[in-house]
Amino acid sequence: MKLSGSYQINLEKQKVWEALNDAEILRKSIPGCEKFIKNSDTEFAATATNKIGPFNASFTGDIQLKEINAPDSYIIEGSGNSPVGFASGKAKVKLEDAEGGTKLSYEVEANVGGKIVQVGSRLIDMTAKKMADIFFGKFSELISSESILSEIENMKEEETQQKEKTNIQKKINNKYIFYLSALVLLVIVGYLII
Repeated sequence: MKLSGSYQINLEKQKVWEALNDAEILRKSIPGCEKFIKNSDTEFAATATNKIGPFNASFTGDIQLKEINAPDSYIIEGSGNSPVGFASGKAKVKLEDAEGGTKLSYEVEANVGGKIVQVGSRLIDMTAKKMADIFFGKFSELISSESILSEIENMKEEETQQKEKTNIQKKINNKYIFYLSALVLLVIVGYLII
């Protein structure tokens, strides 16, 4: 089966690329992902459970990144096994600069076998399309919210720094007022003595 699609992400291409290589973001994006382990910069092991027709399929498999052309494209290739069958496939992921951010497009080729084939190719195609949409939709949502959280964190940090500067300025002003008051008092006392 073959699937394709695209998403507009309101972040610069480099940040989208970094997120595509972030194990935690990938784990959160994979539908039904229970475990996602980074074995190297390009190899991962994953376990995910999803419902395909009447089957609750728990797949354990390996994922590998190939033909890496940072920060423009790569291929995600993977295969997995479950008690109800096996699945393998690859996705060509491409990033392009677009107005207001980055266009992420993908082309997926997948194969399934075993008992799972009994549900029919149409249902498998629909499930695969849904899972691809969930993955890329969740990915887009996560990195957009990560960006927003990062901006909020930066704003809080700037606010804290501004408060610290204000407090330091107040302390300095209080010292000047104290010294000025002491000086005025000394002048008055000195004037009264004379």
